[in-house]
Amino acid sequence: MSLTQKALIVSELGKPVTLVSDWPIPEPGTDQVQVKVTVAGLNPHDEKSRDWGLFILRDLSPVTKDFPDDADLPSVLTNDVVGRITKLGPGVTDLEVGDRIVYQPSFAPGSKQNGLQEYAIAELGALAKIPDSITDDEAATLPTNIIPPLVALFDTLQIPAPWLPAAKDFDYANTTILVVGGGSNCGQFGVQLAKLANVGRIIVVGGDQTKLKSFGATHVIDRHAGYDTILAKIRDIVGDDLVYAYDAISPPDGQLLALNALSSSKKGALARLIPLGKVDESKVLGKGAGFDVRDVFGSSQAHPKLAAEFWSRVPYYLETGQIKPQDYVVKKGLSADSVNEVLDAYKEGKRVTKTHIHL
Repeated sequence: MSLTQKALIVSELGKPVTLVSDWPIPEPGTDQVQVKVTVAGLNPHDEKSRDWGLFILRDLSPVTKDFPDDADLPSVLTNDVVGRITKLGPGVTDLEVGDRIVYQPSFAPGSKQNGLQEYAIAELGALAKIPDSITDDEAATLPTNIIPPLVALFDTLQIPAPWLPAAKDFDYANTTILVVGGGSNCGQFGVQLAKLANVGRIIVVGGDQTKLKSFGATHVIDRHAGYDTILAKIRDIVGDDLVYAYDAISPPDGQLLALNALSSSKKGALARLIPLGKVDESKVLGKGAGFDVRDVFGSSQAHPKLAAEFWSRVPYYLETGQIKPQDYVVKKGLSADSVNEVLDAYKEGKRVTKTHIHL
């Protein structure tokens, strides 16, 4: 095998990705495998990586649009990857060369795991074998969009994951969760995970009612109904009992909806995916028992025990339909133009269907 490969790289922040043919082929270390990439899925954060260094800059506090010198450049993008195993690293015993896997790369700057290269590295605890009944593209809809709600529900909000011993004593049937952003992939997977845990009431703001109810939502509220109307509808359903809320899409101002829907007499918590600043707590009214705003980092590597337990169950969940893949479109070939077109659309705020690059 050659020592180099084709890859699409970010060589300068704020500039288009470019194709190179001399990118080093990474070798697997302990508890890792080398993968010949078949699908690399693009997501909104990839545009932020290309344009201002998210997950490329070594120091992201505070995040700015200045382009400092502490970036790991050049760098490869994408954290949804499917491929076939080509080499096993030391310590890998339950996988074989030729196995088809889906995995979530590390978000660490300089990662050798990202998908826009012909060969990449995957690590145990952040991958799953793909069942024969599931296509590469279906599997590739999972990593970036299912791990954040997994962390939000079963770590950030501290609802016991259904496979844990604590699940035996947790009253899922009488538990309610509010999901804001039901039209997003992270929102839809959040609904599916809540249903997987048999949460009794799953109230969703936004998204297609038929689809969300097929995923397990018990109530779906039109996000265009207006703030006061939406809040009133939530409170009509939950009364003063809501203590779990998950917001998949909103900046801080939009997070006020979920916070004001929380109970006044019981301490509640909001798990948010977009931690772009503090919430104006003066606009959160009547919370006599207090509330928490908790940030979510949807990384398998940052939550190794939870992620490993989940990824080990993913083949079964996919085969039984308890986890349903999301929508996607395909662009064929390792083309800089194709990738930049999608990332530019994210940058311009256009509606983008999740796009998979077929290498």
